[in-house]
Parts: sequence; structure tokens; C-alpha cells
Amino acid sequence: MNLKNKKNIHVISIGGSVMHDLAINLKKNGYNITGSDDIIYDPSKTRLEKQGILPKKLGYSKANIYNDIDLVITGMHTKKNNVELIESKKKNIPILSYPEYISIISENKHRIVIAGSHGKTTITSMIMHVLKENKIKFDYLIGAKTNGFKSNISISDNPIMIIEGDEYLTSPLDKTPKFLKYNHHIVLINGIEWDHFNVFKSQKIYKEQFKKLIQMTPKGGEIIYYKNDKSIAKILNEHNDENITLRPYDSEKFEHNKINTYIFNQNNKKIKLKIFGKHNMQNLAGAKIICEQLGVKEDDFYKSISSYELPHRRLQIISDKINKIFRDFAHSPSKLEATINAVKLQYPKKLLSVYELHSSSSFDFTFLKNYKNTLQNSDFSVIFISENNLKKFSRKIDENTIKKIFNEKNLILITNKIILEKFLNNSDYKSYNKLLMSSGNFDGYNFEN
Repeated sequence: MNLKNKKNIHVISIGGSVMHDLAINLKKNGYNITGSDDIIYDPSKTRLEKQGILPKKLGYSKANIYNDIDLVITGMHTKKNNVELIESKKKNIPILSYPEYISIISENKHRIVIAGSHGKTTITSMIMHVLKENKIKFDYLIGAKTNGFKSNISISDNPIMIIEGDEYLTSPLDKTPKFLKYNHHIVLINGIEWDHFNVFKSQKIYKEQFKKLIQMTPKGGEIIYYKNDKSIAKILNEHNDENITLRPYDSEKFEHNKINTYIFNQNNKKIKLKIFGKHNMQNLAGAKIICEQLGVKEDDFYKSISSYELPHRRLQIISDKINKIFRDFAHSPSKLEATINAVKLQYPKKLLSVYELHSSSSFDFTFLKNYKNTLQNSDFSVIFISENNLKKFSRKIDENTIKKIFNEKNLILITNKIILEKFLNNSDYKSYNKLLMSSGNFDGYNFEN
């Protein structure tokens, strides 16, 4: 069955950041698109409405699965007992997760997958920026709003596809990690750090997913990897295939002052960047190898990367006054520590860090042990846990417990956004830079007001 040419497509969970972009892209490519979701926020709502594919009413219904539908695409947000999934099965309508569909419609493209526990969105966006600057045509899939690109996804007849490869589960019907669906030709792995504790109950199980990813690399394929990651090195030592090219990378050499960060080209000429932080120098080194493999000369890479800006909520400066306010997506122990260190290195004045424990992994005390000493370079820290999320912890949690977990005395626990607002406006911290980190939204608190 040729699913690529199925024209009448229904998208369940159409309001998601990637799902709505996929629906819009397919509509623009001539497909007949319908969709459903139980809740749709802006900007998804406005963008779907503009394209004429916003559901007339919220919710799921058997009536949405009419007989002329050729294909149903679903995302991870969809529940396994969703009435539309059940109805689609009854009518023998093919059901695909969006990663499976991406794999099918990109089967004739050269597929590059960017993977790793952290940095994959940044590396993917770096590659996209450089390819665009050098007028190399490509399609892409990325998980965040990216400067210079209107959508999270683009699918056309371009010969290259750059894919951010998430290790999280594909759909409620398929517990396989997304990145195992894309059948890569080139894969970049930027590091392996235990994450998604809710579905990968041990480090061993988590690392096993990356082992499967490496083993999927075809003959003639390439594995580009951060050479200082012991977990990657161990897997590669066990999977020694002379038919696969291994390309290790480290970090770009850099220097900085109170204002700017610089890297050096092959002639040792300084290149001023719009980004900073040692972890981003690692990201940049990985992106450079991918771009070189796709035909970008080293000089052209350095010229292009000088204008690159980080994606939304990746060390984003939301207030650039005397005391800066940064917003970052940090959601793991190593990312938390790396982000604090990056800000302190570039801006050495006192730093107030606010970190929201929000991801599913963060609610288990086995995983929380990994946060020990991650706040050491912050002058004072706030751990924010919404009142709703407090109920999700495997046992009672309070401020003393949090201090022990992080091994940090200069720390308070806040569980209410109104109290958080009052604390951030406290005159005692008026002279501090502020770093706000979360994969959530601090219970809806708007820091940009």
C-alpha cells in the first residue's frame, strides 16, 4: 500500500507544535486535511484557522472518521483509547504516527538525524541556518521555533532531510523511540544522559535505545559523535563496523569577554558569535561536521554561523537591561548545570537561578539524585514546583528535602507563581542577573511583563 500518495488525511491531536505544522505543510502540498484535538492554543489555533483546517469544535468524535479518509496520523498526545483511533481501526483505515509518516514521505531523501539527550534542537537549528545561508536546499523537522523559519517542519521535493531525533516514545500505539523510525543515513549523537525516567526506568534501558539507533546505521552510513561521552564510546566499541564511517568531535576553541564570545577559523581569525557557553561550542562543533558532509566549506560555515541565534527558550535573553534575564529550556541535571555555568562564565556578576521541576522524570526520587551539586555556580537558587505537580512526587517533598537533593544551602522552594513573582521583585536580588529554566511555563507566570 502506497501511503505516501494518500490524499485524504485526518490528523488526531492536530493542535501540537509539530502536528499542526505537519497538517499545514500537507495542506499546502495539496492534501485534503481534517483534524481534531481536545485543546488548541495559539499560535497553533490561529495558524490552523488561517489555513481553513481548524476543527469546528474541540474534542474527539467517531463522526470525524468518515469513510473517505485514506490515512490517520496521530501524535504522542493522543490517548490509546481515543474514540477516533478505535473507529479508524474498525474501518481498517491505516494509522501512522507522525515519525512513521515522516519516514515514508522522506524515503527518497538523504536523511540526517540529530540525536542525544541534550543539544539536539540547537544543533539541528545551527545546521538549518548554515544550509539556508549557503543556499543548499533541504527539508527539516525540528521541535522548537527557529529563527528564520516559519514552521517546525518542511516537506517538499528537496533531496536532503534534517531531522531532530527525539528518543521519546512514538505514539500510544507504538512504544518505540521516535528516532528509530527515521532510517537515517547519517546520525549525530551529542551525548547520552538518562532522561524520560517515566518510560525508561533505568540508565541501562535508556542507553539501550541509543545502541539500537547506532546499530540501525546502514553500510556506507556515518556516525558523528561527541568523543568525550563515555556511554557513546562504550556502545561504539561494542559495535565495530568497518563499513560505517565514525567522525568524532570535541568543542570549538573559543574565548570570551564581558560582551562577546569568539571562535577561530582555520587561519586563527576570530569569529564573533551571537551565542555563548561551553556546551554551545560543543553543539557548534557537531553542526560543523554535518554541514561539511553536506557540501559547506569550512570558511563558509564560519561566516554563516556568526549570524546564528539560538532557538526560542534556548538561553534566550528576555530582558537586556543592566541586569539581564535569561530564559532556557533546561530540563535535565547536566543541562541545568551547563546553562548556569555558561551564564556565569559570560556574565560573572551575581546570578539568581530559578529552576522548575516539571518533567515526568523529576517526580521520582531515584532520578532526583542526579541533581546533586548542579546549582553550585549559582549565587542563589529557587526550585519551583507548581502545586499541581507537587501531587505527582512519589513521596512528600519540602524545602529541606530539596536542599538535600541538590546539596545546596542557598536555595528556597516556591510552589505558587504569585509568591514567585514577589520573590523575583525582592530588592535583595535587584542587582542579580536572573536565569529562568524549565521545559514548562512556571504555572503560567509571564516573566516578560
